[in-house]
Formats: sequence, structure tokens, C-alpha cells
Amino acid sequence: MPYFSVIVPVYNRPAEVEDLMRSLAEQSLQDFEVMIVEDGSTVPCRDVVERYSDRVDVHYFYKDNEGRSLARNYGIERATGKYFIFFDSDCVIPCDYFKTLRAALESDYVPCFGGPDAAGDDFTDVQKAISFSMTAFLTTGGIRGGKVQLEKFVPRSFNMGYSREVWERVGGFREMFSEDIDMSTRIRQAGFAIRLVREAYVYHKRRTSIAKFARQTHVFGMSRITLKLLYPDSLKLVHTLPALFVLGCVALIVLALVWRWWAILPLVLYAVLLWVSALWQTRSLKIASLAVVTSFVQLWSYGTGFIRAYVWKILLGHGRDIEQEIAMRKGK
Repeated sequence: MPYFSVIVPVYNRPAEVEDLMRSLAEQSLQDFEVMIVEDGSTVPCRDVVERYSDRVDVHYFYKDNEGRSLARNYGIERATGKYFIFFDSDCVIPCDYFKTLRAALESDYVPCFGGPDAAGDDFTDVQKAISFSMTAFLTTGGIRGGKVQLEKFVPRSFNMGYSREVWERVGGFREMFSEDIDMSTRIRQAGFAIRLVREAYVYHKRRTSIAKFARQTHVFGMSRITLKLLYPDSLKLVHTLPALFVLGCVALIVLALVWRWWAILPLVLYAVLLWVSALWQTRSLKIASLAVVTSFVQLWSYGTGFIRAYVWKILLGHGRDIEQEIAMRKGK
């Protein structure tokens, strides 16, 4: 029986699965099995997975399309490991990941953990800029595993894991947006400890274009209101900052147009701070400049999604049956 069972939901991403499987084959510790769950893909990755079957204990499953959460649960139900690890299909795993994680768990065991993400050297400049904007303190407050955090760390499904005991008591993921935050909240409510293992990081490709990134973060903003309806105490000040950013941008632009041009200077100063921070981290003028764009896109998209969902679900009352809505997605 392997110690770890790796669960990966996949939808039309054979090229990314190739990179993921290659990185898993190169792990210095191989005490794990891999459950690839193809969620109704029209471009399957079976051939890619089978090429690595002589180097990785990998199991391929194909099921009808029902969503990534139910695909993860499908994999868990067929896994044999003591500890379940969840990656996204667009992740690449450093060669000592499982060695590092096993050592951390043996030194100070925790039933649920999460790790951060980073940009690989071979990522495109846009991917590196997006990685900066999703992990920088200036844009997220460090809530995704930063060294300085404005909120208690919450594992994300691109790099998280929990024990079989957690699964047996809490169950699996529910089919909803921000299902990983929902899962982590339920784990904490059940009395299990959660810890950030900062050394167990993954390379996360995220979206390949700024337009796709904008759509993704807009959904993130909307899902934060869903989480508030499910868990009224979960909404913190840091989650409202992108919405405040949107309102502040509008106010400053209006002031600059109807009053004094220099009313826009706070936005300029913030852009400069982002650029300097990104330049310090990436050592690239091009990536630093792109990071300013992706950071503004992230904040604006998340903030408008948050405002949109707040108006629709809270002010207009369309979010009263959120539990029923989730149940209808077969995620309960």
C-alpha cells in the first residue's frame, strides 16, 4: 500500500498531463500511486499516461463530465493510499516534493496540509507575471501561502492533501467554485488541524493568457460571496480589498477627469510599487511590466466578480438557497 495517493482531475489537457507525469516519474521518493481521472474529455490523455506506466504507479480512469470536484472524489474512492494529495493537471512537481512532504509529516504530523505554488523557469513571461500577481503580498495579502499573511492559510486544490481519516469523517469535495476553500473550512470545523508546508511547493502554470486569467479571477470573486453565504464568518477584510480597489479606481478616475489630474497619482504609485516588487523578484524588466498589468487585471476582475455576486445574491436575495444549489450539482 503506498503512503500517498495522488488525485488529478483532467479535462482536455494532454500536453499539461505530459509535463506533470514527467515530473512525477522523476521524484526522488516513489512511495505514491497516481489516479488520473479524465472528466469526460474530448481530447483524452490516456496515451500520455500509459507512456509513463513503467515508471510511475499510475491508474487511468475515464468518466462522464460532471466537474473537477466529483472527478477528485471518484479518484479518492479508488485510491489505496493513507494520505491523499491533490494536484491540478497544469502543475509540475519538483523532484524532491514527496521526500520533503514525507519528512515534514513524519517530523510533525498533520491530517491536512497545503503548499504554495511558484513559477518554473520554463514558464512563459505571461505565466510568470500571473504567478507573481497571484502570490504577491501587494495583491493577495499573502493568503495563498506567502511568508506574511493577512488571513489564516487555506490550502488550495493545486497543492493540498489530507488523510484517509479526514475523508472518512468529512467526505470529499463539493461541486462548486472555490471548492478547495469549502473543503478546508469543513475540515477545520470537524476539528482537524491544517498546516502550511512551505517547502512542499509546486510549479503552477495557471492560465496561459491574460483574458483567460481575467475570467478565472472574476469567478473567484463571485465564489467568495457563495462562501460567505455558506459560512457567514468566513468573509474577512482582505477578501473585500479587490472590490474596494475597483471602487477606488472608479472614484480616482472620475476625480482626475472632473477635478485635478493628479487625483490619479495613488494608482500610479501602486503600479510603481508593484513594478519594483516584481522586478526584485523576477529580475526581468519585461515580466515586471507584465506583472503590473496582470495585477491590475486580477484585482479588477476579482473585485467586479465580488461586487456582481454581492448585489445579485445578497442585496437582491438570489443566494438564499445556496445549499440546495450545491446539492443539485451532485456535490453533497
